[in-house]
Amino acid sequence: MKEEYDFSNGERGKFYNKDATFNLPIYLEPEIESFVAQLAKEQKKNISEIVNALLFKDKELIELMRIR
Repeated sequence: MKEEYDFSNGERGKFYNKDATFNLPIYLEPEIESFVAQLAKEQKKNISEIVNALLFKDKELIELMRIR
């Protein structure tokens, strides 16, 4: 690493995008990834769609349990 860097020609905020969104990197256990990949293949969907559908169902179940 240099002792000193010259930022005199730098442009503040050059790559800033206020509307940028970021996705969380989610890492699945191999057994779960294989299961979800097979479901996605059978349903002709991508893995993200399958995982989101499963999580929405879990969310519904959790919310139902909270009501009781």
